[in-house]
Amino acid sequence: MSKAHARNVIHRVGFGAGLLGATAALVVAPSASAAPDCSPAAVSGTVNAVTGSARQYLDAHPGANAVVNQAFNAPRPQASTDVRSYFTAHPQEYYELRGILAPIGETQRQCNTTGLPPELASAYAEFMAG
Repeated sequence: MSKAHARNVIHRVGFGAGLLGATAALVVAPSASAAPDCSPAAVSGTVNAVTGSARQYLDAHPGANAVVNQAFNAPRPQASTDVRSYFTAHPQEYYELRGILAPIGETQRQCNTTGLPPELASAYAEFMAG
């Protein structure tokens, strides 16, 4: 997978988180007992919304954006080390971005599915685990 493709997925993941979070605040409270919408369109919508929010976040945080973009072109072990080092040194940015990306994990758990391609799913899981 190319860096650009991976970056686009991360950006799509971020965008959806903000939109989904705002929607969830309005929808979840009145329908807390409703089953989640696990249709392919809903899962894709979550991923797309979160990606967009992540893109906006990274655009506003040049250091985080640079390390994420560089990670797409680096071998996986180096990318992992670089991303971990950056976000360890910038914990506020880590927690903010982790919060943006969280709806993907929530959707995956609720729907017992994977919303990301395998190569991004493992990177996502590693990032979310800290």
